[in-house]
Amino acid sequence: MAGIVNYIKESFSELKNNVTWTPWSEVQSLTILVAVFSIIFSLAIWGVDTVFSKAIGYYFNYFVN
Repeated sequence: MAGIVNYIKESFSELKNNVTWTPWSEVQSLTILVAVFSIIFSLAIWGVDTVFSKAIGYYFNYFVN
């Protein structure tokens, strides 16, 4: 059990002293950038899906009726 506790202490020490963290302002700007592109990409996929859905609907209505 002491090995696990020692591992956790060393892990936190490694994170605190040896990891270079990205500045908070850069994290915020990159988060906003990812959110904006995610919204744009989801709207593009929704648009393509809508067009294909209508095209398939017209296709089946034309051949069924």
